[in-house]
Amino acid sequence: MNFIKRAGITLWARKGRTILLMITSSVILMFVMAGLIIQNAALTSAKTATNSIGSTVTLSQNRTKMMKQMQKQMASSSSSSSSKPTFTQATTTIAKAKKIAALSNVASYNVSTSTSVNASGFSAVSTTTSSTQGGFGGGTSNSGDIQINGVSATAGATSFSDGTAKITSGRGIKASDEGTNNVVIESELASANSLKVGDTIKVADTSDSSEKTTLKIVGIYKVKTTTDGFSQQDPSNTIYGSYTLSNKIAGTVGKVSNVTYTMSDPSKTKAFVIAAKKILNDSDMTLTSDASSYKAAAKQMKGVASFASKIVWIVAIAGVLILGLIILLMTRERRREIGILVSLGETKGKVIAQLFTELLIVLAVALGVATAAGTAVSGSISNTLVQQQQSSQQSAATQGAPGGSGTSKTGGAPTGGGGMGGTTTAQTTDIDTVLTPAAVAELGGVAVLIALLSVGGAGITILRMKPKQILQAD
Repeated sequence: MNFIKRAGITLWARKGRTILLMITSSVILMFVMAGLIIQNAALTSAKTATNSIGSTVTLSQNRTKMMKQMQKQMASSSSSSSSKPTFTQATTTIAKAKKIAALSNVASYNVSTSTSVNASGFSAVSTTTSSTQGGFGGGTSNSGDIQINGVSATAGATSFSDGTAKITSGRGIKASDEGTNNVVIESELASANSLKVGDTIKVADTSDSSEKTTLKIVGIYKVKTTTDGFSQQDPSNTIYGSYTLSNKIAGTVGKVSNVTYTMSDPSKTKAFVIAAKKILNDSDMTLTSDASSYKAAAKQMKGVASFASKIVWIVAIAGVLILGLIILLMTRERRREIGILVSLGETKGKVIAQLFTELLIVLAVALGVATAAGTAVSGSISNTLVQQQQSSQQSAATQGAPGGSGTSKTGGAPTGGGGMGGTTTAQTTDIDTVLTPAAVAELGGVAVLIALLSVGGAGITILRMKPKQILQAD
């Protein structure tokens, strides 16, 4: 009789012990399976989440150089006059900005512009405290009562993407609005002046009221936020248009001082910055990378994956010890059986193979149970692990991200931040625990390894047995 057949007969004859072994093995493999699923899912989620969150690179004025220039002005003017130091806003060309956007790792880009104008022929929404508030530096301000935010598309602006603002009539600004005077105004401003989609309004230059620009209303939006009493500008007085419109009114056609690029692969941000600097070739402008959200999401998921890996190793080692002890005790109980088999001419190698086959059959059944229950167990464990990782990061400051709307290179909907800036709140990354063939194969390998190591201890005992001494002792 071959050892495989004997293994089946033995398992059937000792049903109680076989069931106990199957239950023990199922519990062990279930937690190993949960660990493997969580580990694989966390690593996948880390890549998916970080790519979706992305990192941004902002092209803006080199403030360090600007401050040094201002300090030099202050030092040179302090002895001669009391005039305040001034500086000129550094800019680069739209052509360079678009050339940088054409680099391979750019998913979307945004040109942020802003200018101030005065209402002409209509009234701005007034705020009681707006006229009494001064800037941080004191003094008076000659800014207008209407703010024009230049965006590539309102769909990608922070205030619209986060639900703070919503188009209620007409449409938003699109990339196709470049070069036009199409605008979107706030509902309160529209109601106060009986304006609707299709109407036109005029705005005047803040320094020369005779210079007026006619704007066509293509949409009306409603903003949820209201003035906090400290802002000089009521949010209802913000008009959105194409960045080309803002540039034209400000007299900076073809120039740009702030561009935000969103990376398609955050891990290649450094290479992008190096390539972009070669194109820019301007010490007055700088490229600043903000991969904080990307790093936070990666750290969170890698932490979960690391913990899941520890679960796999701890449970696997515990499984080897537990099953090894059980097999060792079973071997001691079956000394007479083993002695008779060896006396009848069966090799000790085949006896060990029989024990290995018995355990392998038990683990095969346990593998099926663990596969069926592993996904459910891993789901609850992964949720707990993610919550723990998020709790450990609660003390971290809210991650900031440059604002602005992005224009997709492929012509799709823009992505990115809002008009003139904003903040990015901490991202919550979920783990999608899905049973994969790779996880089942890994679990099968772990099961075979457990069987080999468990039987190995008992095998040493069997190899040392002498049949004559066993039969005489019994």
